[in-house]
Amino acid sequence: MEDTVRSRLVTDLAELLDERNGGDTLVLDIRGQSTWTDYFVITTATSVTHMQGLYRNIRRFLEERNVEPRRKRKRITDDSWLLVDCGDFVIHVMTDETRAFYELERLWFEGVELYHSSKSS
Repeated sequence: MEDTVRSRLVTDLAELLDERNGGDTLVLDIRGQSTWTDYFVITTATSVTHMQGLYRNIRRFLEERNVEPRRKRKRITDDSWLLVDCGDFVIHVMTDETRAFYELERLWFEGVELYHSSKSS
């Protein structure tokens, strides 16, 4: 997939997550720092139920665009982190506490922000 198409895809996904009340949604272009993926899409869920709803929306979004995740979704640390690996991009849906603990934005601080929601978590 071409870079502009991929960046538009992840930005569209971030906008969808925002519409579904994902908190502080962010897209980081980490191509300069990573050899295994190009983009992170990060958002915050307010509850397990909200996380499940966001996942349903993510799954539908990916299916409509014929994007197949590499593996089944992964739950990291119980119900506090949902990870969807799509190869060129990785989607992280996290609770507030987990996001604050792992600080992916700080860990990947050299990444370029392609999208950042005006909503806070």
